[in-house]
Amino acid sequence: MSGAANALDRDPIPEFKQVMGHPGPLWMLFMSEFWERFAFYGIRWALVLYIVAQFHGGDQSGQAEANLTYGSYLALVYAGAIFGGYVADRIIGYQRSILIGAVFMAAGLFMIMVPEAMLFKFGLATIIVGNGLFKPNISTMVGKLYSIGDERRDSGFTIFYMGINMGAFIAPIITGWLATSVFGTDAAPAYQYVFGASGVGMLISMAWFYVGRRQLQGIGRPPAESPGRGRAAYVAVGALCVIPLIHALLTLGAAALQYVLTVLFVGLAALLMREGIRSGAIARDRTIAMLIIFGFNILFWMFYEQAGNSFTFLADQIVDRVLGGFVFPTAWFQSVSALAVIVLAPVVAWLWVWMAKRNLNPSIPRKFGLGLLFNGLAFLLLMFALSSLVSDDGKIPFWTLLAVYVIQVVGELCLSPIGLSMVTKLAPVRLVGLGMGGWFLSTGIGNNLSGIFASVVSGETGMTTASALSGYTFGFWALVGSGVVLFLLAPFIQRLMHGVK
Repeated sequence: MSGAANALDRDPIPEFKQVMGHPGPLWMLFMSEFWERFAFYGIRWALVLYIVAQFHGGDQSGQAEANLTYGSYLALVYAGAIFGGYVADRIIGYQRSILIGAVFMAAGLFMIMVPEAMLFKFGLATIIVGNGLFKPNISTMVGKLYSIGDERRDSGFTIFYMGINMGAFIAPIITGWLATSVFGTDAAPAYQYVFGASGVGMLISMAWFYVGRRQLQGIGRPPAESPGRGRAAYVAVGALCVIPLIHALLTLGAAALQYVLTVLFVGLAALLMREGIRSGAIARDRTIAMLIIFGFNILFWMFYEQAGNSFTFLADQIVDRVLGGFVFPTAWFQSVSALAVIVLAPVVAWLWVWMAKRNLNPSIPRKFGLGLLFNGLAFLLLMFALSSLVSDDGKIPFWTLLAVYVIQVVGELCLSPIGLSMVTKLAPVRLVGLGMGGWFLSTGIGNNLSGIFASVVSGETGMTTASALSGYTFGFWALVGSGVVLFLLAPFIQRLMHGVK
């Protein structure tokens, strides 16, 4: 129970008031994360469209740069999580990391309201720094509410995961409505209100956590050897100093950033391998298996994250969004994935349990392979739509893109939750945190490559039916080919895992 100290826990867990069968602070963290994800996903649909409209005068040739910027932004968001976790673990604790991160995220969201190119990228850099301090640490706090052996631990994370997706679901609906119905039109959205509303959401998240943190009864406070608020001030100053560096990486462009991320990944892999070799043959083999799967994870996210860049231009220009007399807003497509996760996650979780009871549960590599194949099926549907369902006015049916988002989510559920669990089982015991950093970094590399790929899909003059068909055909073959290869390699990888399932 929540009040029991477990031998594996660093500190005893306080006796929390129980609410609906779980520690009371879970619901405070749930709502804090809900509003933070509202802020993060509230701007997701608008970023690439805003860059084209504001900084390229609406000229579709700006799509390539918009895609590259978006991919680099997401890549750095994931890379920043590595350093944010270290700051919380070793320097100022989780509570202060979350609060400082919230301040920076809110500031960045309000900064990008100003229609000036340099300030826009500085705003994105500020969001990246804030997200790095906030996102990994609030998730860690959930785990600290339960002892290692508490049977409610997994369901607690499931509840928290629902908060993430509820925020992601409602955010595009509200910000899209503000931009196209209240302060603008579908033809001329008022993007500054998207960013402003997201900034307000982040302030609500910060206030909710600040007021509710007393419920935590000391969990997440600074390490005993670093009391006082001085270190928090130093971290805030350090974060300010990092913002120009992040801005420089955004300005360098996706290609240059890819070299930086690759060097980081190679260095991280070398550290993991060295520790694995030192720890014996089994640890070495498990580390090799983990790194192989990281490579396939990069491919998955390279194409999955088209949802936030090239699919946005597809929805805006090539999908027939007129349903009777109603025009389905482009922003609302971003809510489809979150709704699909809320509906399908319990089904997929039940399916793994059902298959396990019949000794049919796929191995970790094969679940990853299924993720790649389902992602590939989404691109196959786009290939069919763009080659056989194009209307006389150059549009594809509304339902096709809707189905694409749902099919991709099935792939995500086969891969993403499994990946987090896999790292804790395969990484060298002394470097599990670094292994988790490798997982996030591989996801970040995939996101950066997603921007590079999306820029190719849009080409020099903007997305057309032909350019989309060509790009998505490549995406299909890359995903299905890698999925098949992973299925063939699965027995070899499973042997390297030495019994881990």
